[in-house]
Amino acid sequence: MPRPIFLYKADPVRGAEWAECFERKAPELEFRQWPLDAEAERVRYLAAWEPPQDLARFPRLELVFSVGAGIDQFDFARVPPHLPVLRMVEPGIVDGMVEYATLAVLALHRDWPAYREQQRDRRWEAHRVRTAASRRVGVLGLGMLGRAVLDKLRGFGFPCAGWSRSAHTIDGVDCYAGPDALPAFLARTDILVCLLPLTAATRGILDARLFAALPSGAALVNCGRGGHLVQDDLLAALDDGRLSAAVLDVCDPEPPAPGHPFWHHPRIVLTPHIASMTQPGTAVDAVLDNIRRHRAGLALTGVVERQRGY
Repeated sequence: MPRPIFLYKADPVRGAEWAECFERKAPELEFRQWPLDAEAERVRYLAAWEPPQDLARFPRLELVFSVGAGIDQFDFARVPPHLPVLRMVEPGIVDGMVEYATLAVLALHRDWPAYREQQRDRRWEAHRVRTAASRRVGVLGLGMLGRAVLDKLRGFGFPCAGWSRSAHTIDGVDCYAGPDALPAFLARTDILVCLLPLTAATRGILDARLFAALPSGAALVNCGRGGHLVQDDLLAALDDGRLSAAVLDVCDPEPPAPGHPFWHHPRIVLTPHIASMTQPGTAVDAVLDNIRRHRAGLALTGVVERQRGY
């Protein structure tokens, strides 16, 4: 009897690594990479960055996986409502984001953008070293990634706070919830890290009004989505001194146009959406665990609530 097909529609190089993992860990499934020209009725599971436009051609599809932690790139109008959509929940994504956010916060805390500019200008000028205890860090978004980042940053001695739409309690972290609490959260934040999901409510949240609510000279780390940021507002805030520096891993569009100010602004560190990447080995483990849960009728991990957008 033909095996059920697991269809992969994303980066083909990493897809080859997924294929090797499936061969070892799930021989009962047949792993295929997109495009699939025939046997659509055998497809039971799909993993994709962006799903195919016509999912109806897979009449026996049971689960749809995002290969990333975010799902804002999905067009849910094309995903039948009965199909569960699962965001990627795997240790490699968390570990990578913790590394990147920690690197960015420490670089801003120790004035790395300023020293980079001074090196370019051949200026030898020392800045006073501040203790971590005197630098307040705030994280927008208290999901899996935000919590892990805060846990690591607390270990350096930074006073840490987090903000989200709904209330949370985290040991050692001052938690703020809802729009009314956002100004107080921003007022106590010297380095702001954005790890929000991109939804209609959060698009453009990093704007002039938000920057004005931060202490003068605060810094920004955006490793959420490019759509969170109003680019002209950031440039204005950097140029007038409202913000001291920014580390950006995401843009909209990606990459920025060749003449975009982000490429050469002295107070911006720009990276090409590499803060965190799905690791094939642990991603396949997470996917197979959810498939087994689905077969056993158990609760799934990382189910997307479509009405919330994440």
